[in-house]
Amino acid sequence: MDEFRDRIAVVTGGASGVGRALVTQLAEAGAIVVLVDVDAAAVARETEALRARGLSVEGEVCDVTREASVAALADAVFARHRTVHLLFNNAGVGVKEAARRIWTLPVQDWSWAYAVNVMGVVHGIRAFLPRMLERGEPGHVVNTTSGNGGIAPLPTTPIYASSKAAVTSLTEVLHAQLEAEGSKVRAHLLFPGPFLVNTNILNSDRVRGDEYKGPGHAPTGYVDMKALAASAGVDFQLTEPEEVATMALDGVREGRFWILSRLGKSDENLRARTESILTRENPKPR
Repeated sequence: MDEFRDRIAVVTGGASGVGRALVTQLAEAGAIVVLVDVDAAAVARETEALRARGLSVEGEVCDVTREASVAALADAVFARHRTVHLLFNNAGVGVKEAARRIWTLPVQDWSWAYAVNVMGVVHGIRAFLPRMLERGEPGHVVNTTSGNGGIAPLPTTPIYASSKAAVTSLTEVLHAQLEAEGSKVRAHLLFPGPFLVNTNILNSDRVRGDEYKGPGHAPTGYVDMKALAASAGVDFQLTEPEEVATMALDGVREGRFWILSRLGKSDENLRARTESILTRENPKPR
């Protein structure tokens, strides 16, 4: 897809961070963009702000953890536009885990992160892709993963890393199956970066449902991305959401499955992990 003008795009997690940047750049390129988020106030605020700039943006409130909610979103979008050309399964959350051992993490944290990061992607694929395929038009499904788990996991973030590893695996399978079908729809895997991305993912607890809160639950103690980087033991350098959105749209234009920066430590980490597997050596601590 060389141009986005008049294309119908759906972006989950669209009211902030990378999602907000994707919505903005798609709309600036002439797309008709559906900004999707679970936070109703944020959807209204961001949609109004973008429309005030003359951009074609529609707001939809949706909880990607709930199959029925995503199905209703798809029904609404296809009823209005009859088609979807670009689906960005971008919604994601983090949990308070960096200073804790894997065996001490509450099951509610696992359920919450997997419900959004993994099942949110699955629900998006199930609700939108069959109708995209029926239309027979060129299209793109872009799933947001992370180098943390998608390439090699940080031992300080077992829940987040393993959820993103799942997204990477299922998207590789999706790519292979679309290729086998001879489909005009293509799958893409977006790795935000190359450095820690300056988003509000640390504040995702504000939209966590009660069913995902355990006894004594408290929001994450990180006050900003610098604090998160320190707790995870990684170098503190930020990538802005706008940089990620630009990389994502360039990747779609170029038809790349792996949308991944060549900067940072991604190549180094991938080589180390692959070498460990090929030589059957135990993984080395990161």
